[in-house]
Amino acid sequence: MASDLDLGESDHGQMTSGRSLWGKSGIRPAWQPIEQSFSTDVIVIGGGITGALVAEHLTARGFSAAIVDREEPGFGSTAASTAMLQWEIDSTLGELEAYYGFERAAGIYRRSAASVAGLSKLIAANGIACGFRPRNTLYLAANREGARDLMEERQLRRRAGLPGVYLEHPDLFTQFELDRDGAIYSPGSAEADPLLLTWVLIAMAVRRGARLVSASVTALHVEGNHVSAEMANGRVAEARHAVLATGYSMPGIDMPKLHRTTSSWALATVIQNPAQLWRDRALIWEASHPYLYMRTTPDNRIVVGGEDDETIDAEARDRKLPAKTATILEKMKRLWPKADTRVAHAWCGTFGETVDGLPLIGPVPGMPHVLAAYGYGGNGITFSYLAAQMIGAMIAGIHRDWFEDFALDREGPGVRNFREDVLRAGEELR
Repeated sequence: MASDLDLGESDHGQMTSGRSLWGKSGIRPAWQPIEQSFSTDVIVIGGGITGALVAEHLTARGFSAAIVDREEPGFGSTAASTAMLQWEIDSTLGELEAYYGFERAAGIYRRSAASVAGLSKLIAANGIACGFRPRNTLYLAANREGARDLMEERQLRRRAGLPGVYLEHPDLFTQFELDRDGAIYSPGSAEADPLLLTWVLIAMAVRRGARLVSASVTALHVEGNHVSAEMANGRVAEARHAVLATGYSMPGIDMPKLHRTTSSWALATVIQNPAQLWRDRALIWEASHPYLYMRTTPDNRIVVGGEDDETIDAEARDRKLPAKTATILEKMKRLWPKADTRVAHAWCGTFGETVDGLPLIGPVPGMPHVLAAYGYGGNGITFSYLAAQMIGAMIAGIHRDWFEDFALDREGPGVRNFREDVLRAGEELR
């Protein structure tokens, strides 16, 4: 039985615009020319942070791999990331409990925390120079009602064995000079330069024999126990497996109903006086919609972003950049009045997210031997590391029941709630 998949054309300009501050001191990976067709164990389609993590992990497991991208590695959505490596998920533990029950939700949160820890160990063990810094996080309440919600969230996290403390307004203001009604203060997250990290991971994979191929994969054909990747230049790559790591450049598959597309805006300030930055340089994010998130950089800039909305059209998204930048600056100034609000970089991008805030990882329905690695949402890089670990295990023939928590065809919260409502109505009629 054969299966076919056409991959749509896209370019980085459709996904992002503006100019972020990442990758200035790094060495870009060198392409290998594609002069003839070839075979490999795994073809990884996409050279951003997800493809880099997948290729590094697969080659560490002893598989041969080829990373194929039509554009410069990392200059799609990776370059637009703010690279806040958090284990806290866009959906709170309380929300995930409502969707999937406590045990499943707690397991998801623990695996997210383990992913940040695993990525941290990978970076340290290999001496990867990518501006990596361990960071605590401050999850801020937007108002008094939000503060009560965060208190309940912290209690639920304690039950799940997750670290952190709740700070009421007096403690938050005294310790951090942040005038909010409350916050959860948690250890175990980090920050990095996403481009530098991507390039070093690709270089590690290449040293183990991986190929970095500049080409456009236009179609995948699955027949028997192998996958053929057809390229625009007429060459073909034969592989045992293909991994779709195309990020927010949507592939030709029918995306699950859980998935939706959104846009986000971000900026980096001029270099700040280090004495004027907040305590611990914690990663700051806000329990609001649209939410605000902030971090610092090794050279003392503030990176701040948010103002997400459902804009999909690239031109419309780009036209909003000046106004969105002004709004983000105003919110930053209210939150941290000591900030120098002069802007050095401003950028925006179109992103993917899911209804439940979780990634899409695993087999592509109807496409044997084709796996997806989509770390959608605010935990993109954390989920990309998780995807690399899961896909490495799957290709090695290892399966765990919890893999289904991230499956492309999982039953999402909307479907679950609808079915429960129907069943409840049926009980009432009886």
